[in-house]
Amino acid sequence: MIKSAELENSAYDFEAKMPLRHAVPLGLQHVFAMFVGNLTPLLIITSACGIAGGEFADLQVSLLQNAMFVAGIVTLVQLYGLGPVGGKVPIIMGTSSGFLGVFNSVAATMGGGVTAYGAMMGASILGGLFESVLGVFLKPLRKLFPPVVTGTVVLSIGLSLISVGVNSFGGGNAAKDFGSVENLLLALFVLVVILFFKHWTKGFLSSSSILVGIVAGYLAAIVMGFVLPTTGVTAEGVEFTKAWVLNWHKVAEASWFAIPKLVPVKIVFDLRAILPVIIMFIVTAVETVGDISGVMEGGMGREATDKELSGGIICDGLGSTVAACFGVLPNTSFSQNVGLVAMTKVVNRGALATGAIFLMLCGLIPKLGALISIMPQAVLGGAAVMMFSSIVVSGIQLITKEKMTPRQLTIVSVALGVGYGMGANSGILANTPHAFQLICGESGIVPAAFVAILLNVLLPKNDQAE
Repeated sequence: MIKSAELENSAYDFEAKMPLRHAVPLGLQHVFAMFVGNLTPLLIITSACGIAGGEFADLQVSLLQNAMFVAGIVTLVQLYGLGPVGGKVPIIMGTSSGFLGVFNSVAATMGGGVTAYGAMMGASILGGLFESVLGVFLKPLRKLFPPVVTGTVVLSIGLSLISVGVNSFGGGNAAKDFGSVENLLLALFVLVVILFFKHWTKGFLSSSSILVGIVAGYLAAIVMGFVLPTTGVTAEGVEFTKAWVLNWHKVAEASWFAIPKLVPVKIVFDLRAILPVIIMFIVTAVETVGDISGVMEGGMGREATDKELSGGIICDGLGSTVAACFGVLPNTSFSQNVGLVAMTKVVNRGALATGAIFLMLCGLIPKLGALISIMPQAVLGGAAVMMFSSIVVSGIQLITKEKMTPRQLTIVSVALGVGYGMGANSGILANTPHAFQLICGESGIVPAAFVAILLNVLLPKNDQAE
């Protein structure tokens, strides 16, 4: 039996060896945290292209399967490195939601269908290679990313995710019973369980508090299904199934084994898709710098090195290229998991690797994937609000690592006020060029990053700390 102190030492050491019985639950936390986010972009874009059901139902299932498999592979490369590819940092990789705006536009421009989806894959292959080149030449660009800039980016990432966490807390804003008492109480129950195990227990249970909370949420949803009505009626008189109800039929219908298909959609190279997607890959590189900076600060208490940032971005790019070959949207670092690391401080590579292997198994064994996919949004939300807020704290820690000067205060203030503020309220950009809206109007992260970088370059550096 391993003592708590031994567990803690290994959990908080990136390269330490950890017994499998402890590594698996710690890794599963990461899978639960990102599973829904890993699949949702695919569901949205296949729907936008009109390939979400009917004759394309099998194709969509295959793409979802591939998304899990690829996320696992790319995560392992990010954790362990393959030559210059991979930052060897505690980062979980998955399908990026940052491209949704661009891909929706491409789908509209090209009239949807399999051809439009294939054009997205072609653009992602080239864009991923482009991002990898940026990663190779990151070192001379590193001066653009001092702590005040990366901290502002990390802070913006956290702020943008809090609303996502709150939406999940209420059951998912697409749910007909969004914000119902049942959803709120379920989410609150999960949060209380996490807090209890995080702060009133030690060792393994404390480190696994997120997983314990999510499992407790599943059990609570099962009990609720026995004692509460599982259906409701809308104001229009339409009956619906409540968001917290577990859909066991989905698990029963999923197959036990399936092999991921390479190139499930014919790849098309079309300039209408290539140009806007390549621009978004620049944005993704900036966000990845923020994620890696956030996870190193929040989980390991230090700044990321040039080698870690460069390897991480190269992995981000090549991972997206590989993902596109499997018909999957670009792969990137998952901010949700950055929040999980920042909260738990668990950075053990072996533990995270078990999560990556489980993702690959979900791609090979659809029943496992289905079991996680039926998780009520409220259960995820109970964990997410705390995890995402931890990213905000990591951003603040990065910004304040050095004494604040009037110059730094200006950078943070303007980047958050003008950059993040405008991006988070995209209606203000309605009359700007369409390309600008795509880049800056989807979230506040991108404009905040650009404003912070620009001010860091332009403002004089002779301020004295106050």
